[in-house]
Amino acid sequence: MPVSRTPGVDRRRFLASLLGVTAAAAGLSGCAESSAATGSEGASAAPLADKVPAGTSLKIASFQNTQQLQFKLAKLPELPFTVSNWLNIGAGPDVINAFRAKSLDLANNAGIPPIQAHFQGFDAKIVAINITRKPNYLFATKPGSDIRSVEDFKGRKLAFSQGQAQGVVLLRALKKAGLEYDEVDLVPLTSNQFLTALQSGQVDIAPLGNTQAPAYLAQYESKGARTITTDVVDLLNLLWAPVSVLDDRAKAAAIAAYIPQWAQGQVWQYENPDVWNEEFYVKTQNLTLAQARSISALANKPLFPPSWDEAIKWEQETADLLAEGGFVKKFDVGTLFDHRFEGIAAKSVPAEYRK
Repeated sequence: MPVSRTPGVDRRRFLASLLGVTAAAAGLSGCAESSAATGSEGASAAPLADKVPAGTSLKIASFQNTQQLQFKLAKLPELPFTVSNWLNIGAGPDVINAFRAKSLDLANNAGIPPIQAHFQGFDAKIVAINITRKPNYLFATKPGSDIRSVEDFKGRKLAFSQGQAQGVVLLRALKKAGLEYDEVDLVPLTSNQFLTALQSGQVDIAPLGNTQAPAYLAQYESKGARTITTDVVDLLNLLWAPVSVLDDRAKAAAIAAYIPQWAQGQVWQYENPDVWNEEFYVKTQNLTLAQARSISALANKPLFPPSWDEAIKWEQETADLLAEGGFVKKFDVGTLFDHRFEGIAAKSVPAEYRK
């Protein structure tokens, strides 16, 4: 698949615009060498401690405070360590920057941010997997657009975030529709810029999460905006952490203790949509109850597989797709997984949420 030469995808400017900070940009120099050097050698091979040492603390990402609310509503046991900071952070590029600044120890993202971090030469590992079977994203058009299918994306400006789930969903949709990268104009943005870009007409299309679409349509559907659904799935919802954190036996033990509650919180949310609709979507996101119910109807049943084989295969396909477009260097994604944690999530949930 050829690399686009359109202004929207100039590689150096593209990456710099996504990273946005000096430290992250500096990490790109010699990225192929640093990526190869990090590999899996830095990850601790020591067995996980059976107990979290006293005084251990973690800084954990909780976008829009979802984790704390899940834990509270599900009445889960108190964590056996201190959460010194819950960071309201979710976008992959922001998470990577926080990892670099050592202001974050553990984050919840999709499959693409760990690939992007590896390309930048930052060593981090995946420690838990939740597989999603239904699409979490759809494509929204700008107001007044005549676009009605992915095939209509040809020649249009598409919001594209290389380091986020929305980016891989777009690339997979283009590939499925038979469109080459040089047949579209990929506009480098981060997901928190997508709505503004759509509203202003800076882009023709942007991938939006199922949770964002109702509010966007409520405001702009009367002005000609619409959504385009596909069956493209972003398979992985995961927890990951810097290797420097995982090399700390106390912090690694704390992460192992956190994973069951992370999994159980998602199971509780899935099993209690009425409560979640009211407490989260209505009270904190200012959606109507009808909008909240439409989102919950699209929710994925959590799936925490005992084996990570499917996840690794999907992650490799994603990395290869990015490499085809010249966005990253080709590599073996097996280095991204810390298998000491494999199976912890699965053991913490009922059998129906393991397969």
